[in-house]
Amino acid sequence: MNNFFKTAAALIIFTRAVAIFPAYSQTDLRMSIGKLIATVDGEIGVGIRHLERGDTLSVSGDDHFPMQSVFKFHLALAVLHEVDEGRLSLDQEVLVKKQDYISNTWSPIAAKHPEGNIYLTIRDLISYTVASSDNNGCDVLFGLLGGPDKVNAFIVGLGINDIAIKNTEREMHQSWDLQFKNWTTPVAMVNILDMYYKGQVLAPKTTAFLRKTLEETITGNNRIKGLLPVGTTVAHKTGMGERNGVIGAVNDVGVITLPNGHHVSIALFITKTSESVPTLEKLMAEISRSVFDYYSRG
Repeated sequence: MNNFFKTAAALIIFTRAVAIFPAYSQTDLRMSIGKLIATVDGEIGVGIRHLERGDTLSVSGDDHFPMQSVFKFHLALAVLHEVDEGRLSLDQEVLVKKQDYISNTWSPIAAKHPEGNIYLTIRDLISYTVASSDNNGCDVLFGLLGGPDKVNAFIVGLGINDIAIKNTEREMHQSWDLQFKNWTTPVAMVNILDMYYKGQVLAPKTTAFLRKTLEETITGNNRIKGLLPVGTTVAHKTGMGERNGVIGAVNDVGVITLPNGHHVSIALFITKTSESVPTLEKLMAEISRSVFDYYSRG
């Protein structure tokens, strides 16, 4: 068979393959996510960004969603920037007093050291705060920086304007409504994840340290990670609000490493919902799997 006929045969085979296996477009992904969202009650925001290609997709991407503990990621960025600048050190020890503890809150630090008055390194405090979502560790770090406004100013200084970090964990524990003062948009969230992961926020060593910490997150394993193939690397941070008639927030944001080594940042926010947490986590896992499958095709 000469080259002409070989080429013609190849084109026929390719055309038939396309006809049998049509391309899965971003429109299809959007429709898939939309159908999943329609099955549950509540306000839902989705942000997606392929880090290498720059593809983006969002649902209610410019709406404000309460972050809850997601803002601990932003706090960690601000603390590690101070480390990069030499004003703090990862090995620097910080006294954590018993009076620093918030009563009736999630805190592996307090569970391990109920009497307080212990010294923890900034490295340990970030690990507790990010990977274990420790509320006491969070507020100790806020104290080191001078409060939420300092963190907010740092993030806005990076060019991320659709965000507000106004209250500490202790303050949010005093009023259900205050969680809504700490908000972000899904688009702003995937944008800062993109900047951070590409090394545009921190030095290489602190970038790597935070990435490892995010990958070690112990909360929310049924959310972004829930339906992904075993062994998929996910660097993520969760957020969870209380129920007061409705749940204030069920969140998960992070970066998924695809089989080809590329990365997708994803932000999933749910607020003002009467659904059960398992139902919401299942939804998040299904959206995440749809995103993973779509971007793993090409």
